[in-house]
Amino acid sequence: MDVIFAKIILKEDGRMITRRDLINDGFDCEIFVNETRFYNNMILKKDNHIIYIFKNKYNNLNSMFKECKLLTSINLSNFNTENVIDTSFMFNDCHSLNSIDLTNFRTNNVTNMSWMFGFCNSLNSINLSKFITDKVNDMNGMFSSCSKITSIDLTNFNTSNVTDMSYMLNSCSSLTSINLSNFNTNNVTHMKKMFSYCSSLKAIDLSNFNCDKIKTGDEMKEMFSGCYKLKIENIKHKDFKIRSQLTLDLKL
Repeated sequence: MDVIFAKIILKEDGRMITRRDLINDGFDCEIFVNETRFYNNMILKKDNHIIYIFKNKYNNLNSMFKECKLLTSINLSNFNTENVIDTSFMFNDCHSLNSIDLTNFRTNNVTNMSWMFGFCNSLNSINLSKFITDKVNDMNGMFSSCSKITSIDLTNFNTSNVTDMSYMLNSCSSLTSINLSNFNTNNVTHMKKMFSYCSSLKAIDLSNFNCDKIKTGDEMKEMFSGCYKLKIENIKHKDFKIRSQLTLDLKL
């Protein structure tokens, strides 16, 4: 098994220890193999803390850290993700996670980022400036319920191939501003609850938003519900208000 990621997360003094030390000290070993058998991880645990991860050089990181509810920080600066195509649910339900270093995280080949950071409700900020999203088609729930994030920079995101943005920023209740002027939604077919319950969001520019590929109103339903402070600017698409229930959600 090739070790391409080895991050020590210790409860107390942070000393470096070997795999043999961990096993001799009574750490649990768990093997996870997903349905498609693209990868398998060995995760050593003690007292519900992830201590050591061995990762094969495959292309699926789906649910890798999902529900690691006591994990507070993670450094992926040496993580080889060159061939990864799926990061969906990767950090989902990491309720205590407040920082992630993704500066060297390569996403050139990723096609699925759905629910990647969903329910990371202790995450204060996230730097995605190095993310390449040219091949991504699914961003469903990507930041859903990241309730402590106040701002997020997605200006480098290429969304020309994305078809699903539903729940993408749903319940980001501390988010006060977001720049989506570069968003290309020409191929998007799902926007349901995309911004719902972004209750601190005050303004958003939708001048580039196109909903031509969305077939029914249900796929844009409650897009802005619970956005009590929001002012929508520069809506250019003729059917946008009707399809997104904008007049109902924001009482325009």
